Amino acid sequence: MTELNIASNRDGKKYSTRIQIMRIAWAMGRLIFRVSPRPMYAPRRVLLRMFGAKVGKNVNIANSASIYFPWNLAIGDWSAIGEHAYIYNLGRIVIGERATVSQRAHLCAGTHDFQDPALPLLTPPIKIGREAWICADAFIGPGVEVGAGAVVGARAVVVKDVAPWAVVAGNPAKFIKPRTLRENG
Repeated sequence: MTELNIASNRDGKKYSTRIQIMRIAWAMGRLIFRVSPRPMYAPRRVLLRMFGAKVGKNVNIANSASIYFPWNLAIGDWSAIGEHAYIYNLGRIVIGERATVSQRAHLCAGTHDFQDPALPLLTPPIKIGREAWICADAFIGPGVEVGAGAVVGARAVVVKDVAPWAVVAGNPAKFIKPRTLRENG
């Protein structure tokens, strides 16, 4: 049986020199992001854009949210990322318009090839559709697409795509019912 080659994994170059420099710069930018007062969404949007994020209009991102690589983030108009959400975007994460990522949700666009003895890094993208809601403490795994209008219930673990306008919950997340919106009246 083949053994894991941990030394090869640790010695392997995972990021270019350019990305390493950007990571160091973002470490300083992240301090400014964190200390900005809660209602100062506009300066945080500007800061994220300075580091390569594509951030739409009227996006609200909590100062306690953790965004790993801003240059791998795109978020549409009128969307929000809540308190202590963890956007682990080693790979690209795209969040559609009017979508919400609630407090302490974890979007994880990074993993390792566990069948390769050197465990190389993999960075499958995540896509959150427009008007979707990722509820509190939910986990969205690498390579997952959450369809437009879908709801991922609190503490759900999503490792497979979620259909548009579906409500899913549980570990692993399972379909609960379709999401239908009432008419305003």
